[in-house]
Amino acid sequence: MSGTTRIVLADDHPIVLNGLRSLIAAADDLELVAEACSGTEALKVIREKKPDVAVIDISMPELNGIVLSRRLAKEAASVKILILTLHEDRAYLRQAIEAGVCGYVLKRSAAEGLVRAIRAVVTGGLYVDPAIANRLFDSTPRQGAGPRSGGMPDLTDREGDVLKLVALGYTNKEIARQLDIGVKSVETYKSRGVEKLGLKTRAEIVRYASAQGWLSDI
Repeated sequence: MSGTTRIVLADDHPIVLNGLRSLIAAADDLELVAEACSGTEALKVIREKKPDVAVIDISMPELNGIVLSRRLAKEAASVKILILTLHEDRAYLRQAIEAGVCGYVLKRSAAEGLVRAIRAVVTGGLYVDPAIANRLFDSTPRQGAGPRSGGMPDLTDREGDVLKLVALGYTNKEIARQLDIGVKSVETYKSRGVEKLGLKTRAEIVRYASAQGWLSDI
């Protein structure tokens, strides 16, 4: 990620909006370019400002977050949409993913996870709040998104650690810092791990991590 990531925030609760504003202000690589308190206002400012990421509450007046996300997918496809919500049930999560959002974060996790989620979607991934990731995916790995034979693949501890952190939305630099290894080593462990598992996308890594229970205790 080069330069500063430009953010629009949309939430109809002033206290929540104030908290989100503080989280963005505390991150050197993020810049808040506009705020909105309704779905229609959010659509207007996102069209005008063309941010890198729009953080949208699911329950907003005039246009809810799902409808707004569908509109933006057609009218501002370059903007990454990240849903922020109180809703933890599968129906909302699936609707959001189907509407084209790149991230789904629970409000109770925002203080710890929002900035990480923004960074994850900017780098081209899908971010699902670890607390509910298992509700999106099947309880077992799908055929073609896991090892070709039965049984566990022979992942090393490091490969497993790296893939778990990838699934949680950490960048390569953050993983390197957390595991006290080089960025190139992170890339090597990640590529070896996904090759062994037969995974191709970050969404498949998240699904596999959820199926293995890696995210259930977060």
